[in-house]
Amino acid sequence: MSDTFDVVVIGGGPAGLSAALNLVRARQRVLLLDGNRPRNAATLNSHGFLTRDGVSPLELRKLGREEVAGYDNAEVQFGTVTEVSADDAGFRVKADGIRGSADRDVLARRVLVATGLTETLPSIGNIRAYYGTALHSCYECDGFEKAGEPLAIVGESDDLAQHALLATVWSRDVMVFTNGVGTVTDADERMLAERNIPVERREVAEFVGERGVLTGLRLVDGTVIERTAGFIRPLWHATHSYLSGPQPLTDDLGLLLVDSGGRTSVPGLYAAGDITPPGPEQLIVAAGAGAQVSAAIVRDSI
Repeated sequence: MSDTFDVVVIGGGPAGLSAALNLVRARQRVLLLDGNRPRNAATLNSHGFLTRDGVSPLELRKLGREEVAGYDNAEVQFGTVTEVSADDAGFRVKADGIRGSADRDVLARRVLVATGLTETLPSIGNIRAYYGTALHSCYECDGFEKAGEPLAIVGESDDLAQHALLATVWSRDVMVFTNGVGTVTDADERMLAERNIPVERREVAEFVGERGVLTGLRLVDGTVIERTAGFIRPLWHATHSYLSGPQPLTDDLGLLLVDSGGRTSVPGLYAAGDITPPGPEQLIVAAGAGAQVSAAIVRDSI
């Protein structure tokens, strides 16, 4: 066992970094472990973060790590957490080092889970070639940049109608693609038709474009439908199998249930950001949640 910390923060996104920064400023000894696999890695620019509008998400994380690591009572390390178990001191946290970092095996009085979510995109072969540039998943983050364009709403879920309606805030030319999988009920289709939003139920073979610029979607029968941008409805997954000892309560989607202070059902175990309901949020919302949970942790330590 190499060390003992007041708090181990798992996850180096906006929620984890914001929490860690506030915790070290409250004189807590903090270890932040970052697996360095952010869900928004493909995004070139993030928006809506006050004073950082348009910043690269990777640059935002880098700046955050530097700010946290600048405090003497903080340690930031790249590492994939493999196990969190109960211990007399609170918790034992094990992590495999990545990018040349050493493995860690530490004790913590409290643990904050801020690992976010993983996502599965619709099954369309070259979708990643356009994801983060022409295709996005967050309207609040990227809708402004696609305003007025012919938009494709692509997904394999049962809430595509709601996503299509939201897209009309930014464009009046919206079309839904179910990829042969997603569900749009007859009632939803009639409602969408009233808003001039057509539904294409055929499978999408690929996205079409030149030099990274999207021009359309090619269906399996060869039909090409012109679209210059779009929003993807991924399927999101909460990954916290490393919680081998404590078993916090989750909702039906596997998101960690927390109170207003980020406390899970396990004493001393907290969660913040996308891994808690309602799931994916803007970066600034996640950062705010991290700050709020850090305040609860400090008060619980008194």
